[in-house]
Amino acid sequence: MSRDPRIPCAPAGLPAGAPQDAPLDKAALRKALASRRAALDPAVKAEWDGRICHKLVEWWHTVQVPSVAVYWPIRGEPDLAVACDALAGLGVQLALPVVLQKAAPLSFAEWRFGEDMVKDAMGMVIPAQLRLMEKPAGIVIPCLGFNAAGFRLGYGGGYYDRTLETQPRPRTVGVAYEFGRVEFASAPYDVALDLVLTEA
Repeated sequence: MSRDPRIPCAPAGLPAGAPQDAPLDKAALRKALASRRAALDPAVKAEWDGRICHKLVEWWHTVQVPSVAVYWPIRGEPDLAVACDALAGLGVQLALPVVLQKAAPLSFAEWRFGEDMVKDAMGMVIPAQLRLMEKPAGIVIPCLGFNAAGFRLGYGGGYYDRTLETQPRPRTVGVAYEFGRVEFASAPYDVALDLVLTEA
C-alpha cells in the first residue's frame, strides 16, 4: 500500500442490456465490475479513495476495536493508505491477511505502516518479517460488488467467507465503489458483512 494515488479513467458499464436491479450471473458481474474499476480515472479514484478512508476512520471510532485487518490493494481496489496511517496513529494494531493453506480460513500477520513487504507464493503482498497473530477484532474487506443484504462479491476464492464462519466473529466492514451495488443471489456458504462503505 503506497501513498501514491493508485487510481482510475471513465467507467465501463455492466453487461449490455442488463438492468441495474436485475440479478446477474456472478462471473459476468465480476468481469464487468473489474473492468469498470480498472477504467476509473486516476483523479476520480483518488478522490473516492479519500472519502472511503475518511468513512473507515469514522467507522473505527464507532466500534473502537483494538486490532483491524486491512488489505494490500490489488486490481484497482480502494487504496486505504490514508486510513491505515490514521488508524496506526490512534494506536490500532493493523494486520494483513495471509494465506497459509488453500481452501481454508485466512491467517493474519501484524503489519506496521511503512515496513518492508514481499509477495508470497499466492501473489499476496505480506510483511517481509511475518509475525502471525490471532484473528483481529475488526476486518476490512475489499468488495468487487455487494448487494442490499450485505453479501459481498469478491474474486470467488471464498477465503473471507471461511474466515468469518469461525468464532469469534470479528466486526466486518466491506469497502467498495458505489457502482458495485448490484443484485445477485447469495450462496449458502456466503457470509453477510456488518456494513459496506462506499465513496457515496
